[in-house]
Amino acid sequence: MASSATVELSRWQFAITAIFHMTFPALTVGLSILLAVVYTAYLRTRDPLYLQMFRFWRKIFAVGFGLGVVAGTVMTFEFGLNWGSYAHAVGPILGVTIGMEVITAFFLEAGFIGIMLYGEGRVRPRTMAFASWMVAFGTLLSTTWILSANSWMQDPAGFTKVAGQFQARDWWQVLFNPAFSYRFPHMLLAVLISAAWFVGGIAAWYLVRQRSLAFARRTLSLALGVLAVLMPVQLYAGDETAVFMGQHQPAKLEAFEGNWKTDNNGYNLVVIPDPGKGKDNLRIEIPHLGAVIGKDLTGQAHVPGLLQTPPDQRPNMWSAFYGFRAMYFTALTMFAMAFAGLVLRLRGRLFTARRFHRLLVWMTPAGLIAITGGWITAETGRQPWVVYGQLRTSDAVSQLSTTEAALSLAGFVAVYAVLVAVWVRYIVRAVKAGPEALDSPTAGHPILPEAVHG
Repeated sequence: MASSATVELSRWQFAITAIFHMTFPALTVGLSILLAVVYTAYLRTRDPLYLQMFRFWRKIFAVGFGLGVVAGTVMTFEFGLNWGSYAHAVGPILGVTIGMEVITAFFLEAGFIGIMLYGEGRVRPRTMAFASWMVAFGTLLSTTWILSANSWMQDPAGFTKVAGQFQARDWWQVLFNPAFSYRFPHMLLAVLISAAWFVGGIAAWYLVRQRSLAFARRTLSLALGVLAVLMPVQLYAGDETAVFMGQHQPAKLEAFEGNWKTDNNGYNLVVIPDPGKGKDNLRIEIPHLGAVIGKDLTGQAHVPGLLQTPPDQRPNMWSAFYGFRAMYFTALTMFAMAFAGLVLRLRGRLFTARRFHRLLVWMTPAGLIAITGGWITAETGRQPWVVYGQLRTSDAVSQLSTTEAALSLAGFVAVYAVLVAVWVRYIVRAVKAGPEALDSPTAGHPILPEAVHG
């Protein structure tokens, strides 16, 4: 068994690489659908504004997609290097699942993304639209496979254990495990909402600066329309996911509520937990509100406490509690902003409300913050298990020295910090440059008449 220091360093390394990787699909899945929609709209209406939108967001999508592929590849190698025992144990199941993601989703994306990025002016518009939809379908398919694999670790089903390895007994139960039906729609809505806030925030920046107004108005209108529909659905889906999780992973619910004892019915806003003593050194709460939430989630008129879980099976309350609140309070803020946008639209003031536009600019990364908080809650809340109830995290780490784990962690942090800086700089420069003029050919290639009208 690896030392506790090696386990913690390996967990930190995987957490950092996973958050870095997750940032890109959180945007590119939604952006790929946006690209397919706006190009199809251009094909049907011949409105050049839709083509302008397509060209602008295509550039940002392309860089994010490329960095996401690189970061995902690094995580695959990490399974074998830092988590060799885990890879050996779950390989017969998750190896197949991830392999199917590569064979289906990645190959589909790779086969059509070149046409989407470089085909304009070279292929017929219908081919461009078809390629864009295939890339979007590939990103959705990739999300499906990855969520299936991760949900199986959260609630393993359809397996038998043979010589220390998980073997599939029923692939249908493995792929569509009980957690998947709750976590997949919750995550799919999250990435679509994340992209919508990203797009809407940038459109609002143009309105604040009074630049590219037609582009900004059409983009903001589309983003807020999506948010007005999806935000209420997401709040419902999130609540249903929490109900399921409270039944299948009660320790996670106990941790993110921030209670040690079950007799506390307030809703905790801030806690400073002391895991060694099993109590909170500081707690700021809203009286009685926790009882309402606790009854909704558990069917009982009290909020469960972490002392109900044996000490060796308790997750870290710090990360679960504050990860959940980062997700939840950001989601409530997004819902309020989406509702405000709907009211402004009905009053005819959506494009003139300057304060609202400035707030939207600040909300640009809101979806990413919520997704990161939710991931921290989901992953740290199931500790100390890497496969819940079956394989402990401490038993899943490779036999590495503490020095090896520390050096690889430092290396990844340094490289990823540079990549994040480069990516953010690229987005800032692209936004400052603005969308191309409506009569500007993409990448210097004229739009051939037969391609436009064919």
